[in-house]
Amino acid sequence: MAQVEEKRGVATRTLRNYIGGRWVEAQGAEALDVTNPATGDVLAQVPLSGAAQVDEAVHAAREAFPGWRATPPLERARACFELKYRLEEARDELALLVSRDNGKAIKDATGEVRRGIECVEVATGIPSLMQGANLEDVSRGIDSDMIRQPIGVFAGITPFNFPFMVPMWFLPFAIACGNTFVLKPSEQDPLAIERTFELLDDIGLPAGVVNLVQGGKDSVNALLEHPEVDGVSFVGSTPVAHHIYETSAKHGKRVQALGGAKNHVVVMPDAELDSAVDGVLSSAFHAAGQRCLANSVCIAVGDAYGPLRDALVEKGAAMVVGEGPDPETEVGPVISAASQERILGWIEKGVEDGGELLLDGRGRGSEDGNFIGPTIIEAEPGSEIAREEIFGPVLTLLKARDLGHALEILNASTKGNAASIFTTSGGAMRRFRYEAQAGMLGVNIGVAAPMSFFPFTGWKDSFFGDLHAHGRDAIDFYTEKKVVITRWPKT
Repeated sequence: MAQVEEKRGVATRTLRNYIGGRWVEAQGAEALDVTNPATGDVLAQVPLSGAAQVDEAVHAAREAFPGWRATPPLERARACFELKYRLEEARDELALLVSRDNGKAIKDATGEVRRGIECVEVATGIPSLMQGANLEDVSRGIDSDMIRQPIGVFAGITPFNFPFMVPMWFLPFAIACGNTFVLKPSEQDPLAIERTFELLDDIGLPAGVVNLVQGGKDSVNALLEHPEVDGVSFVGSTPVAHHIYETSAKHGKRVQALGGAKNHVVVMPDAELDSAVDGVLSSAFHAAGQRCLANSVCIAVGDAYGPLRDALVEKGAAMVVGEGPDPETEVGPVISAASQERILGWIEKGVEDGGELLLDGRGRGSEDGNFIGPTIIEAEPGSEIAREEIFGPVLTLLKARDLGHALEILNASTKGNAASIFTTSGGAMRRFRYEAQAGMLGVNIGVAAPMSFFPFTGWKDSFFGDLHAHGRDAIDFYTEKKVVITRWPKT
């Protein structure tokens, strides 16, 4: 059983690591509170594992690799099928854990669990996805084959904003390809992934194929520098993504590091207004704006500005702010008191720098939680609030003369994760698709989230690496190609 302590008058448990097929205490590690961001209630404590615990997990993964690599892909696919079935059975429980631990509305949490399970579904196709290629008679009497082989031990370092889904971007693809895996989830909301590892423990994987290390910065750096880790998958802010990429590459690892975003949504004068308003509000404010696909800058083109502004303010003010498990909630709390303070500082700075506060979300929600309601600030394109990632429920509204001007504003961003356009013009859509410098584009869609059989294709400072998350990029990332050239004596 996990260690149980008295904390603030309530019995809390300390989470454990999952290493080599068993749950183990992180001996000697300091612990942080895991709190419900809507109420401040302590849900558990998470240990800050150090290099010793990381080393134990990596060695368990390394020892498991030869046997797992030799396991036929069809059997590895069956393990993913079994995981998918268990996750489906537990999906409501997982969504509630995400909602309580992260704070997001239960509708958003349910969608997150659904998308995470879809990644496992795609990984079940590994017998086909991992196939190579061949050609007879590349020269006279000589044949050539290209095969894919697993590489070894991979680490996943994942963020708080999608505590279930993002680990599923990596883990099922890595193990389906024949690698072993060590996951370091966010220390801010680790409960859903703890439950996921309980389900993984039940499906009968060989010991060491999957491992879970709870921790913070020290455990991250230990993974990046460990000589037995062959590759790293990461999602987080741009500065940390750059650190992950640089440090991993320095230590000879392959790496995919997904960074932050400052996504733009363009609303043209010919757009269907109600649909555009709903798309902008959903993108900017669901999940409390804490997602790398949130469109946090809205560019109203020409005559679209006045009607769009008024509708965004009216409908944004009507969005329900509250605790995540409440089915009526549309906007839950942000993850922590520190995040709340930082976001409130951005709102103040946006106004101080000349922005006009069209909708003020400060003071909405319970005082016990980390709440900020939908906030809309009209600003100039070059202002800091229009350029820097806020990662909260704050939408910056800009004006543009025409589509060309809107594209200039969008393309000036140093980040290029995603962008959207609302229009009924095929010509405007095609120009947007052709010129917008972002990896994922939405057309009359607020959140340009690719299905898991397509890659998550951030550009610019939103991604460091060569191969993106999930889709066929995942197969290439988690395998190495080998070409075999063969000639046999004639018979």
